Amino acid sequence: MFQTTGIICPKGGGTLYETILFDFDGTVFDTIEGITKSLQYALRKHGVEAEPAELRCFAGPPLIDMLLERYPFSREESEQIVADFRERYQPVGLYECRVFPGIGDLLEHLRAAGKKLGLATSKPEHLARRLLEREGLLDHFDVICGTLGDGNDAKWQVVERAMGILGSARESTVLIGDTKWDVAGAHRCGIPCIGVGYGYAAPGELEAAGVDGQAADMQVLEQLLLKGE
Repeated sequence: MFQTTGIICPKGGGTLYETILFDFDGTVFDTIEGITKSLQYALRKHGVEAEPAELRCFAGPPLIDMLLERYPFSREESEQIVADFRERYQPVGLYECRVFPGIGDLLEHLRAAGKKLGLATSKPEHLARRLLEREGLLDHFDVICGTLGDGNDAKWQVVERAMGILGSARESTVLIGDTKWDVAGAHRCGIPCIGVGYGYAAPGELEAAGVDGQAADMQVLEQLLLKGE
């Protein structure tokens, strides 16, 4: 289990974040089943058999980046695997997911406390919206930003877009995520990242990435964001 660590607060002491951005996969939704099954399907077409445990790291980051990092495929081959992934994922795998227990209550409590809430995900924006709407969470966020396929889909660019729409100051904004990609994206934008312990990061991944704080579970996360404890 993760332990809480030092959290960067704008003025030191207490939780003074006015804007709280959330990653999607591994932070708001547990999407591991649909992603790993769809990736197994795609990889099998290219002669690769992989166990679900090996593919957990693909939940969240851009697939093309992870394929190039983890397998000796060319970019052209990786792009075809992504296309094969979508062949199963969009009609079937997208819906093999669930909201993490407690996330709805957390979002309601944050909104009641006057926080601005945003979603900043590497998932295609229209798919994230579809799942949020299905679970009745769409209206919990002031802005929803995902990838648009316009060449500006790096994590930091999605985070910047969300902050721009909300008019958020860097010194009072934080990103909640679960992998090194979230940490890197937040830091590129000049904001801290709190990592959640129930997500998909490998052991030690968040610490190595320089995460600013960690929360073992939803209860600890709420304490950090509302009470600074």
